Amino acid sequence: MSDALKHECGIALIRLLKPLEFYKEKYGTAFYGIQKMYPLMEKQHNRGQDGAGFASIKLDVEPGERYISRVRSNHSQPIQDVFTQINDRINEEMASHPEYADDVALQKQKIPYLGELFLGHVRYGTFGKNSIENVHPFLRQNNWMHRNLILAGNFNMTNVKELFQSLIELGQHPKEMADTVTVMEKIGHFLDDEVTDLYQECKNNGLTKREASPIIAEKLDVAKILARASKNLDGGYAMAGLLGHGDAFVFRDPAGIRPAYFYQDDEIVVVASERPVIQTAFNVPFEKVQEIEPGKALIIKKNGTVSMQEILAPTVKKACSFERIYFSRGSDAEIYQERKILGRLILPAVLKSIDQDTDNTVFSYIPNTAETSFYGLVEAAQDFLNRRKNNYILKNRNSLTKESLQELLSVKIRTEKVAIKDAKLRTFITEDSSRDDLVAHVYDVTYGVIKPTDNLVIIDDSIVRGTTLKMSIIKMMDRLNPKRIVVVSSAPQIRYPDCYGIDMAKLEGLVAFKAALELLKERNLYHIVDEVYAKCKTQENFKDSEVVNYVTAIYEPFQPQEISDKIAEMLSSPEIKAEVKIIFQTVEDLHIACPKNLGDWYFTGDYPTPGGNRVVNRAFMNFYEGKDARAY
Repeated sequence: MSDALKHECGIALIRLLKPLEFYKEKYGTAFYGIQKMYPLMEKQHNRGQDGAGFASIKLDVEPGERYISRVRSNHSQPIQDVFTQINDRINEEMASHPEYADDVALQKQKIPYLGELFLGHVRYGTFGKNSIENVHPFLRQNNWMHRNLILAGNFNMTNVKELFQSLIELGQHPKEMADTVTVMEKIGHFLDDEVTDLYQECKNNGLTKREASPIIAEKLDVAKILARASKNLDGGYAMAGLLGHGDAFVFRDPAGIRPAYFYQDDEIVVVASERPVIQTAFNVPFEKVQEIEPGKALIIKKNGTVSMQEILAPTVKKACSFERIYFSRGSDAEIYQERKILGRLILPAVLKSIDQDTDNTVFSYIPNTAETSFYGLVEAAQDFLNRRKNNYILKNRNSLTKESLQELLSVKIRTEKVAIKDAKLRTFITEDSSRDDLVAHVYDVTYGVIKPTDNLVIIDDSIVRGTTLKMSIIKMMDRLNPKRIVVVSSAPQIRYPDCYGIDMAKLEGLVAFKAALELLKERNLYHIVDEVYAKCKTQENFKDSEVVNYVTAIYEPFQPQEISDKIAEMLSSPEIKAEVKIIFQTVEDLHIACPKNLGDWYFTGDYPTPGGNRVVNRAFMNFYEGKDARAY
């Protein structure tokens, strides 16, 4: 992706199912869990570069001993900073106390971070400030062990105001209106209720408070707590929580918008936002890593029992397609193939744009996430070329000579690495006055590989705002003097804002929306904008379930290619000598390529939760009214 997008976060959870002595004996260290948390988090750094956090819980400690440890960082390299702090503290303790070396019980008692239960989080800030207070995991503390709650999540809620209000109605006084805080306090409220009820039951049975404590831990119904707390949640989420006494859960939204995977054997339970990180960290095959099902929670009790329980009834699964197109690691076996298919499926449109002339076409890609789609595009182009050769040979088999056959077979699809990203430059992009010039130099080109008679086809995974394309890529590609520049997006046109985790909440920032507005002006159809605004305005006080996405009317008068052509015109400029064309994937082909991830609201406006329709209408009203405000 040429335009930088920010994305909600990654989670990592480990529960050791054996005593720490087991890991010392088998793996040479009682710090096995901490060591495994590092690759789980580092392999998800694509999901978070603004902050990282780590929390651990020790099971079965004596009163007065610290059993919860937490460290967070918003350092420039937050994951490394977190683990440097952890390792420094551990090494300091071990150096000061040689007697700890072979005594796992002492290590557990005296050394922080060492425990049986671990939760990690990597954060990409979307709207929240990049301060340490915004870095997960969050901690809700209490002197009752069971009431301690640690929470981290990969989520955005569309109805934070409603959730905030519900907390007030419960008698709480939340410290801020943020989705993480409101969700944590809601879970915390029902956790308190459940603990109180169980204590009352124990009291009625003649138990003392101290005697009641292990009974409460055993009987605490995590699924019931989550079900009560999640009734009004609207958004995309995969949230992980730890309770102070040792229960843990990972809960996924009923539409399966945000991803979560787990692996379990007799030694360990592990959860992450991406499958290949589990495969890599624990050397387990693809089929052993399972997906947490939409609307369900993976619940790990303090006694080690693991269950998958339904919390909310699943809706139609609309797992985010952008996870597949862009954000998730391409080393996942399914995602790798899906991205290749995206490239293959768009070849017919590419061939049309170059008049079937593959001989005079160079294929390339915009680093780095489009590389896999590029392989698929080139494979499909090679298949096309092979069919052309076969047809020619069959047609001219009686007149072919050895030399002409050799010449024919030597023709290949031409591929070059044309665009080279100099990512370091992004660090220095600050003021608006200097940003444009710096953006223009984010990409370099490889000179000398393009002829003036060549088409240059360059594939990107998606085009969102088009800023870097206009300011840098197209200008740099034009320096190579091609006849035609064809920019290919492996994703369809992004027409609508996201409200479930990806930072593209404003309509006016989307180049497809801007292109549609230009077409409306040109064709004297701009009255549609006023009509859409009026319809959105009438719905302001409707319940979310009653709200209709009227913004779709902005695009209805036009064929997708008309909007693509307008985008090409807008992203070009008078000094560009080459003809510029822009091609987008179709929504139909996106679904063919990513059959398990049908969440396509970015492209279609078909939001998977009722809150999405309210958000897109609010975003449109903000645009119409000239408000630079968040739509949710």
